[in-house]
Amino acid sequence: MTDHDETVTVRPSTLAWVRRHLEAGERIVGAEALHGGATAEMRRLAIGTRDGGTRYLVLRSFVDPTRQGPAEELLHREADALTALTGTGVPAPGFVAVDPTAAHCEYPSLLMTHLPGRAVLDDEGLETRLPLLARQLVAVHAVRPSVRPREYVALTTADTVVVPEGADAAVWAAAIDVIRRPAPRYEGRFLHRDFQPGNVLFDLPAEGPPGAAGARITGTVDWAAASWGPADLDVAHCSTNLALLHGPAWGLRFTEAYQEAGGVLAAAAAERLYWQVREPLALSEEVRWVARPWQEAGRTELTTRVVEERLDAYLTSLMGTPG
Repeated sequence: MTDHDETVTVRPSTLAWVRRHLEAGERIVGAEALHGGATAEMRRLAIGTRDGGTRYLVLRSFVDPTRQGPAEELLHREADALTALTGTGVPAPGFVAVDPTAAHCEYPSLLMTHLPGRAVLDDEGLETRLPLLARQLVAVHAVRPSVRPREYVALTTADTVVVPEGADAAVWAAAIDVIRRPAPRYEGRFLHRDFQPGNVLFDLPAEGPPGAAGARITGTVDWAAASWGPADLDVAHCSTNLALLHGPAWGLRFTEAYQEAGGVLAAAAAERLYWQVREPLALSEEVRWVARPWQEAGRTELTTRVVEERLDAYLTSLMGTPG
């Protein structure tokens, strides 16, 4: 998620709803668009405090239908996740209010606190950021909410995979056969379910590359898909995104970094492979949609074709990696 200096207008009913959730003496003094979100309209609201200061809130509104399901369900899940994360040590936005059915706002909306920092998608500095990402995901999986979120949802089936043009058909067929098997048994963990560089905010040194010593994570955002399932699934999702953003070797390296950070994956090689290939197979169905926010963030070289080629190379490497 990245800030953008673009003044916007918040719709009247939504504006009135936000005002009802401010502290006494506070007022909305500005609003700007936040770019980088793929599923909702995001606004950063500047709130003038009664002591003359300024604080910020984020308004998330589902203006259009989503690929992930009904907006009401997504907003309930995100609100529940933000509440569960309070006091855990995992930096996430603070929950303020939710209107999942648009009873008060023009569109289903969530109001939360604003976190400093920005998402970093550059190749430069990745070697330094990678262990930070791994440690953050280990911390997420250590959360034990008082009320479990829903069970994870598989994002693909063996019959809906889209094999990229020019890919090795035999490799893809073998990978598809892997997910035809019943899902392995697993020890459940609290999952973000879309943990990847676009949803992690960094505070970076004023000088040096975007990964130099001193870089730190300030928060993880977009918890609308939070669920309960195997840690392997979150690791596989982030690994696949890293492979597409930076090259297949980085996807494999993240799995190692997660384990080096103390994370525990499935013990059996066949079980690990089941979860590992699920995510690249799922992303095969929406490569264009996945690449678009990266292009908008400045990674214009990541065309749909380039991402497809990296996806094929990464899946091939998984299928050829022993144990």
